Amino acid sequence: MIEIIPAIDIIDGKCVRLSKGDYNQKKTYNESPVEVAKQFEDLGCHSLHLVDLDGAKSQHIVNYAVLEEIAGKTSLNIDFGGGLKSDDDLRIAFECGAGKVTGGSIAVKNNVLFESWIARYGSERIILGADAKGGMISTDGWLESSDKHVIPFINYYVGKRITDVISTDIDCDGMLEGPSLRLYSEILAQISGIRLIASGGVSSMSDVYALHEIGVTAVIVGKALYEGRITPAELEQHNVKLI
Repeated sequence: MIEIIPAIDIIDGKCVRLSKGDYNQKKTYNESPVEVAKQFEDLGCHSLHLVDLDGAKSQHIVNYAVLEEIAGKTSLNIDFGGGLKSDDDLRIAFECGAGKVTGGSIAVKNNVLFESWIARYGSERIILGADAKGGMISTDGWLESSDKHVIPFINYYVGKRITDVISTDIDCDGMLEGPSLRLYSEILAQISGIRLIASGGVSSMSDVYALHEIGVTAVIVGKALYEGRITPAELEQHNVKLI
């Protein structure tokens, strides 16, 4: 059964969501991310996708205090991303309680450093972020485009022993219009041996099941949870099935 991983995106220490990664289309859902994280834990979630949007924009870790508080007050396995650009950023993330980190922009712009992280910490703690717009990888909080196509980009890092890949179709993110089944089917058809984690566009449990049917291992869900498109009861019932 596919795992649902709730997402918490942070700006100014608050729980927010963007639409298509646009910082000008920001909606604040809660002043206390730790309160939201506790709610997800109470509903049976074991993992959390925590994104430092301030860090992604600033190109260095910013909201590490939020990470530390959530890690200290829940037992969630936290995957942390956003603004991780140096060994020092990575050290801070792990010291503040991240179980895993996601590297996207760094994997594009400084592959030598990112590969050193994989070698040092292992693929069980380093996730590849492969966020795409029109099939091309985007970086820096989705504010910049690259010349790298998503398939060869992922393939390159599979050759470096990456196993976990988070892929967001940016055009779908925050729109509640369904995930990019075509993108994920294409990735799974051409790349074997990865744990593909889908992100963006999920609007209901039917979208979750559709991703499960094509072989996606886990799905990150944000706005659908905050807007009640997937209810707490549905999330809890799904998590019971995972036990």
